Amino acid sequence: MIHNTHAAKGAAFMIAAGASFALVNIAVQSATMGAGAAPTSVAFWQYLIALCFYLPWIARHRQAVWKTNQKVLHFLRVALAAIGVQFWVAGLAYVPIWQAISLIMLSPFFVTLGAGLILREHVTPARWLAVVAGIVGGAIILEPWSDSFQFATLLPVAAAAFWAAHSLMTKQLSGNDRPETLTLYLLLLLTPINAGLAIGGGFALPGEALWVVLAAGLLTAAAQHLLVRAYTLADAAYLQPFDHLKLPLNVLLGFLVFGFLPAGSMWLGSAVIIGASFYLLRDEAKGAQPA
Repeated sequence: MIHNTHAAKGAAFMIAAGASFALVNIAVQSATMGAGAAPTSVAFWQYLIALCFYLPWIARHRQAVWKTNQKVLHFLRVALAAIGVQFWVAGLAYVPIWQAISLIMLSPFFVTLGAGLILREHVTPARWLAVVAGIVGGAIILEPWSDSFQFATLLPVAAAAFWAAHSLMTKQLSGNDRPETLTLYLLLLLTPINAGLAIGGGFALPGEALWVVLAAGLLTAAAQHLLVRAYTLADAAYLQPFDHLKLPLNVLLGFLVFGFLPAGSMWLGSAVIIGASFYLLRDEAKGAQPA
């Protein structure tokens, strides 16, 4: 009964995290596509505000930051995350939310690809099949063969690739470092890296973008907290279906706020990606069972 209660709470936290991230995406797209704010400036302020929200927690765990012998790898991991953030925010400046969120779901397939080609982990034929299916689903959403295709639509795909590389680095580092160390390095280093990337475009925001960027920062902190709470209560495989609810949440908010209507290719491509995701999860669950 206790286990079922924890699982139900974990699912609720995951759904709440997805709703928070959907609101973050709406706020970021309002600031960039709507108010004309530079994506690099929005990313800087968004994560600086989130960092300020976490400062009391950082103060309590500051000793954990330095307990590592892998500082160079930590910097590389955070750099990959920062580049992913920049691609994502830039994508939201040009790409409708429904398309961006569908394409970011390609990240697990990039993780599998990197695990096999870079980390030299054993990847089963079933997992390679899931990767191919995911790429096909992404191609259906992108429609590179259509006259309406723009290279800007590849920005969320680039974000998915860099966040996948960040996930692989996290997996490597977690073998020796505490979770607190990984979290604090991410929070403390991401803001100055974003600041360096924003220097060229400046840090100023249009007046009409100030409140939505503030909201994006606070919601980012809340979403990260809800996500961590979800994973402390339930297994990742159990939570994955609830994570996929972020797609209809983003589609609904995108329609209500911006009037974006998803094309039929989004539903077909997303169905392929989600189906491949569940196939990948099932294969991993079977591989985790004792012989």
